[in-house]
Amino acid sequence: MSESNLPGWTRFAHLPRAYGEPLGTGRLRVEPADFQVSEILGFEPDGEGDHRLLWVRKTGANTEWVARRLAAIAGLPVSTVGYAGLKDRWAITEQWFSMPRPHAEESEPDWSALVEQGIEVLAVHAHRRKLRRGALAGNRFRIQVRDCQLAEADLESRLERIRRHGVPNYFGEQRFGHADGNLYRAHELLTGAIRRVARHQRGLWLSAARAQIFNELLAERVRQGDWDRLQPGDCPQLAGSHSFFLAETLDDSLVERAARLDLHPSGPLWGRGALPTRLEVQSLELDVAARLAPWPERLAGQGLEQERRALRLSVEHLQGQPVDGCLRLEFELSSGAYATSVLRELIDFGSAAADSVADGV
Repeated sequence: MSESNLPGWTRFAHLPRAYGEPLGTGRLRVEPADFQVSEILGFEPDGEGDHRLLWVRKTGANTEWVARRLAAIAGLPVSTVGYAGLKDRWAITEQWFSMPRPHAEESEPDWSALVEQGIEVLAVHAHRRKLRRGALAGNRFRIQVRDCQLAEADLESRLERIRRHGVPNYFGEQRFGHADGNLYRAHELLTGAIRRVARHQRGLWLSAARAQIFNELLAERVRQGDWDRLQPGDCPQLAGSHSFFLAETLDDSLVERAARLDLHPSGPLWGRGALPTRLEVQSLELDVAARLAPWPERLAGQGLEQERRALRLSVEHLQGQPVDGCLRLEFELSSGAYATSVLRELIDFGSAAADSVADGV
């Protein structure tokens, strides 16, 4: 593909940071144990029903491969296995899977056979329904950055700023694939160079294009210094929700709610229909989208609808401590958020792209 035919986009590593230069350098994901993630389901298992929820710890394995192994042991089609989100391979992650319960005459599968493959079934609960994608409140992270050269005296003040104000809610580099391969394929799909593609692959590439338009808009708001503050014409999004509303004018109540992270400015996930924003906010969104032409128009032609995503990400229970040349971090993020968006405001870790599009990593 000729580079001259491509719209220009900003690589994840070059997106502007909210708090200036990182405090140092380090290495991420040296070992799977350096990156530990636990899902926060947001509801309790029903305790009865025709399905079972499996609480699974996996090491060095991606979510879809684990689903196939669980299905094989249970003697079920992989299509019957549900999970709420994709998780990295090069990590230790604890996440929920669902599958139909065995009939009365059938015994529970011997899950211990999977241990040698890096899969541990920690608990099994009865449940009424299949676990659906996105049915997740958030993720809890325990991360170790190795070989840190860190300005330790500035660490706590940077952590406190992040606790108080959050971080830019960028889509992480995982969304774009190795060397932005998903964006190259998205361009080919949207311009007709690729016509026949599997449904899963199509969704992956279109999601990457939408995510890049969002990241470019957020980058402009970071440069302007208003990524974390409402502007007239913004569409504030309620924290923990996809709900938003138009705020053509701002009053003290809206400003105060945004300051305490109850409301966030939002940006477009491009699709069919008019932008809900107004005034200079809408002008900026249209200008940024035009730089990535023909993607916005073609995304609308793919049947995708306009949606919104918060520009700001709240970081809950954030703790960080330097230990023996490493930086150890713990925090919680809402579903769909990327830990790398937090890490890049603290440390320059180079490329940490995973082998899957991950929900919350």
